[in-house]
Amino acid sequence: MQTKSVLTLSDVRAIAQAAEAEAQANGWAVTIAIVDDGGHLLWLQRLDGAAPLSAHIGPAKARTAALGRRDSKVYEDMINQGRTSFLSAPTLEGMLEGGVPILVDGQCVGAVGVSGVKSSEDAQIARAGIAALG
Repeated sequence: MQTKSVLTLSDVRAIAQAAEAEAQANGWAVTIAIVDDGGHLLWLQRLDGAAPLSAHIGPAKARTAALGRRDSKVYEDMINQGRTSFLSAPTLEGMLEGGVPILVDGQCVGAVGVSGVKSSEDAQIARAGIAALG
């Protein structure tokens, strides 16, 4: 039987704290979502001033990154390059940049999704959060 790493509450808090710090350092009002490897929400934080819609988009980006085991930008690029049929993929709603998987020893243990600023900035915040794991 195989074993795998899982996110603990302290891991999730560390990711959230680092992501929030990155957002605040840049003056960005965003929503930060963290999910486990099955796309189940572990953390949702909407910073002051973040648009209400970002509380829906952030978790969707995180779920897409976790379930797909890759950055959600991959799907956005695929669709923008003409593969619009991918829009019908089941359970993937956040096919926009800003969802980043959390990889430990080559295995996906979850993902961070951020929404509220430019997509590349959302991804920057997500990566800063993940970097807190070391």
